[in-house]
Amino acid sequence: MVGFLKRLFGGGQAAPSVAGASLDYKGYTITPTPLSEGGQFRLCGMITKEIDGEIKEHKFIRADVCQSKEQAIDLAEMKGKQVIDQLGDRLFQS
Repeated sequence: MVGFLKRLFGGGQAAPSVAGASLDYKGYTITPTPLSEGGQFRLCGMITKEIDGEIKEHKFIRADVCQSKEQAIDLAEMKGKQVIDQLGDRLFQS
């Protein structure tokens, strides 16, 4: 019963961990951070860039889940590139 309640309220979800090497892309840094969930890995990552001497960051978590950590890392890199190409520095606007 306790295990069910933990999963229901998010207690069974592992914290993001840096699983892939950071990738530099067009002046941005993409760092995949897949979440382990029930034997699968949720696509998650962070995009950072230094703007006017300040490090800006944008974290993203997608609904997509993958069978392997490596697949989640590859997809996080692809998604990070796509977001950068579409939004550029607007990514960091509130």
